[in-house]
Amino acid sequence: MAEQTIMLNCSAGMSTSLLVTKMQQAGQADGIDAEIFACPASEADQHIEKGVDCILLGPQVSYMRGEFEKKVAGKGKDGKDIPLDVIDMQAYGMMDGETVLKQAESLING
Repeated sequence: MAEQTIMLNCSAGMSTSLLVTKMQQAGQADGIDAEIFACPASEADQHIEKGVDCILLGPQVSYMRGEFEKKVAGKGKDGKDIPLDVIDMQAYGMMDGETVLKQAESLING
């Protein structure tokens, strides 16, 4: 099992799939043991219940941030909120897996 789990959410889970691949490649190069996956925002609840360490929202669903903040409240480790952020639009557009992985790592590690 991976040390950490990073979930990316977008409208249908398709547009973030390439970014997931780029993040996985960056993680392997940096020696980061992480399970990284994408899913549609509509399926987020079931993954949150299973446990994730960080959630990143695609820029196209940034309007859902408030809804996600409610979903993650108290669901993280030690009863804390699961760290949540919107993926930087430029990094998303360029499919910059290294930058987005660093964003996730920063959220996880505080």
